[in-house]
Amino acid sequence: MRESAGRAFRTAHLPDGALSNVEGDGNYVRVQVLTNGGALNRDKQVAVVRQFTDLVAAAAGDPSLEGRTWVLLTEAIEGGWGLAGHANTNAELVDAARAQIAELQRAKGSGG
Repeated sequence: MRESAGRAFRTAHLPDGALSNVEGDGNYVRVQVLTNGGALNRDKQVAVVRQFTDLVAAAAGDPSLEGRTWVLLTEAIEGGWGLAGHANTNAELVDAARAQIAELQRAKGSGG
């Protein structure tokens, strides 16, 4: 996993022909976004897809990738997101995220 502009992302290399359209063209980028169930309403879904599409094209320096980027939004079922050996409910996941954000803000405030 790599960090870029404060975001973690994972790259996967697929064999030639593993990802293509119906005509067999394989010059596409696929992005999968995993969230807890119900995290994204329709407006947020549209925004996330746009942001990732723009990010891919900008990172590659290739505006034509906008039309060749597929973004798959996936929601983990209740209890289906494991962190540190524990299968978390949505409420537990939100609580863990909020605790992490608070910890980061405290560290930033203390100069750490």
